[in-house]
Amino acid sequence: MAQAQTSSIDIRLKRQDRVYRPNETLEGVCIVNAYKGWSHNGLKLVADGIIHFSSANRGLSQIVGGDSSGQQVPIFKIETEIAGAGRFAEGLTEIPFEFQVCGQGGQALLESYHGVYISVIYSIQVTCDRGMMKKALHKDLEFIVEVPAPRGTDAVPASFEITPESLENVSQSVLATIPRFKISGRLHRSNCNINQPFTGEIIIESSVAPIRSLELQLVRVETINSTREATEIQNIQIGEGNICREMVVPMYMVFPRLFSCPTVIANSFRIEFEVNLIVVFGDGYMITENLPITLSRDA
Repeated sequence: MAQAQTSSIDIRLKRQDRVYRPNETLEGVCIVNAYKGWSHNGLKLVADGIIHFSSANRGLSQIVGGDSSGQQVPIFKIETEIAGAGRFAEGLTEIPFEFQVCGQGGQALLESYHGVYISVIYSIQVTCDRGMMKKALHKDLEFIVEVPAPRGTDAVPASFEITPESLENVSQSVLATIPRFKISGRLHRSNCNINQPFTGEIIIESSVAPIRSLELQLVRVETINSTREATEIQNIQIGEGNICREMVVPMYMVFPRLFSCPTVIANSFRIEFEVNLIVVFGDGYMITENLPITLSRDA
């Protein structure tokens, strides 16, 4: 294969999944592709972990700084020179590196998470300064941090029942027009291990109106200084058509990587999760039952 007639740098980690836990050693190589060979002023590696607070929401803009960039809080940082000034011969050169994944100043790490208003991102940046006459080469790579916690309480099941009378924010005049129904269900656990699926069961005990669909909606609830924003992560249909009465319908949903994480309760912000059970009737009328959950990652 002919060598590309451009110069570049790349980062490859020893672990293909790029997943690390606190206090583990991250190992990798920086691969320099030097077309025709050239001198340089050194290769610098910066690895960091940053909590990003977005001010895209108008209500949050005054809290996190009032501009489009929001605010960043560093929780981890490594800076090192992995190659001193010199010259790279034409072709590929591999430069190994390693560092320990741990919070700066003894600060605890948070798990990687990509949210709407809060994100926790860990990345590696390698920069090669080739002097004034040549453009510097730069490469970024995100790696993933998982933060396990000691197992707490055993699984805590939770039961629920939905009837017209249990619906919130419904006036008496509207309540009188709602067709009668009774739906019961059970979560196998409300304190969920993020490595395992969310499971439970639903029973349509009775319903005068036909049912069109049953859906599970996973919602992230991000709170910054008491300003709370809920946004949908995913929506899964678990039943279609006029569900048979008294039949057990299983609930099953996998928590997506990066878009969910263990529940975080900090002084100035929170990352929490909820599951909404959505029942859509044949005429398009829809009811929602909110099911709060707590996520954790077993050690």
